[in-house]
Amino acid sequence: MPELPEVETVRRGIESLVVGRRISSVTVGRERSVRRVGREAVIHGLTGTTVTTAGRRGKYLICYLESGDRMMIHLRMSGRVLIHPPDHPRPPHTHVVLTLEPDSREARRSVTHEFRFVDPRTFGEVVVYDPIDERDVLPELGRLGVDPLVDHFDDDVVWRLLHPRRRAIKALLLDQHVIAGIGNIYADEILHRAGIKWDRLASSLSRERVSRLRQSVTSVLNEAVAAGGSTLQDTQYVDVEGETGWFQLDHRAYGRGGLPCLTCGKTTITRVVTNGRSTCFCRICQR
Repeated sequence: MPELPEVETVRRGIESLVVGRRISSVTVGRERSVRRVGREAVIHGLTGTTVTTAGRRGKYLICYLESGDRMMIHLRMSGRVLIHPPDHPRPPHTHVVLTLEPDSREARRSVTHEFRFVDPRTFGEVVVYDPIDERDVLPELGRLGVDPLVDHFDDDVVWRLLHPRRRAIKALLLDQHVIAGIGNIYADEILHRAGIKWDRLASSLSRERVSRLRQSVTSVLNEAVAAGGSTLQDTQYVDVEGETGWFQLDHRAYGRGGLPCLTCGKTTITRVVTNGRSTCFCRICQR
């Protein structure tokens, strides 16, 4: 599933290529992709309006519309947002298409484009809603925790979030109600860089360790965003122009079970599976 860096990369693409352009028409193919509000609500809510702001919270894309409504997109397992000219072949499983009018003020926008939501597994979704109804339509947004790249996120914040909890630190990093946007890839990378073993109880971490963890969260996520995210062999993730990310080339823990540790060079990366989820870590570097 795309995590915060991948979703932020897509958000930046929407900001660059979509914000300020009028949506002239909308087509919806697979009803499942708009299941929360239905085909007619999405078509009616988007046709004729303009995206004014491209936002993100955790793994949720939230676009603000000139009409006052909002569009939420969640990629989930295999969703992609692609922005291409109409003569560029639509990939299979293109379920929602927004036609964007040309914008003569900028060369990249001077032709018609299609904003395409592509999702082979159809777990993702597109939702158009009135923000007054957000609690009813998208109650999960109100339950999201701190976003490390959007909200105030310093050592004191992280200490208050983690220290009272007698839970494994990786489980807390993955809990979207605590910190929004981190998934399995970046939890492994963050903990490796911070030198913290995945099953350490959060309540056992010293102030110094919590500070190192906070720095690791911030640096890993920002570096991954700068690299366009991580594109793995078993994922569909690409940016809005169809380009892959390359942060996977800098992974030191995730997916490296059995390979030498690039940090210490003294042992191999250990892979364990708990509750159906894999964890990769170094027994020397992480304590």
